[in-house]
Amino acid sequence: MTRKGILVVVSGPSGVGKSTLCKTMTSMVAETTLSLSYTTRRPRPGERDGIDYCFVQEDRFREMIQNREFAEWAEIYGQLYGTPHSSLRQSMDSGVDVLLDIDAQGAREIMKRFSEAVYVFVVPPSLETLRTRLVHRAGDSPGEIQRRLQKASEEIQNYKSYHYLIRNDDLARATKELESIIIAERVKTDRIGVGWLVEKKLLGEGERNTDSHEMLVTKQGGQEHD
Repeated sequence: MTRKGILVVVSGPSGVGKSTLCKTMTSMVAETTLSLSYTTRRPRPGERDGIDYCFVQEDRFREMIQNREFAEWAEIYGQLYGTPHSSLRQSMDSGVDVLLDIDAQGAREIMKRFSEAVYVFVVPPSLETLRTRLVHRAGDSPGEIQRRLQKASEEIQNYKSYHYLIRNDDLARATKELESIIIAERVKTDRIGVGWLVEKKLLGEGERNTDSHEMLVTKQGGQEHD
C-alpha cells in the first residue's frame, strides 16, 4: 500500500515548543522528516546551520525570493524566514510526511497553497508560562519578549483556522497527541488509493476506476501553485 507524504504544519506562538515537538516526532514516527527553513537571523545558542535552520545573508535570501524558491516567506521581527518548495515536494512525493514548524503568518500563506495539508496549532498553558519560556530561552531582549507575547495573544485568537489544537502544558502528552494526529491522518480513506484493495481482491476492479475518477475531480477542484 503506497501513499503520498502528508504536510503537517505545526504552528503557534514563539516559544510554545513547536520545534521540540517536531524534532521528537522524527524519532518516534517512521517516515517523517523536518522541513528545513531559511532565515536571515543569527543562530540562537545551540542552533546549528543546516540542522535547525539554513542561516543565510539577506542578499542570498532576496535572491531566492526572486527565483521563486519559497513556498512561503515572511519578515518577522525584522528578520526573513522562508520555506523552500523543493524539499517539501521531494519528501512528500517519496511517501515521507513533512513536519513544518512555522509561525502563524507563514502558516496562513501555506494554507493558500497546500489545502490538503494538516494544520496543528500549539498553545501554552498560559501567557505567563510562555513569558518564562522566552526568558529562559535567552537571546531576546525584554522589549523583544514583550512584542512576542503581544503577538502570541493575537495569534491565539485565530486557532479555529487549524484542524487540531494541542495544549503544551505537558510535553509527553503533547507529543503523544501530535503522534496520534499523524497516525490517524495516514489512514484516512481520502488519503489512501484503493489499488491495493483491488490487487488483494478485496474490492472489484470497477472500484479502481471510481477511485481514480474521484482523485482526478479532487485534483482539478484544488489549486496548484508553482
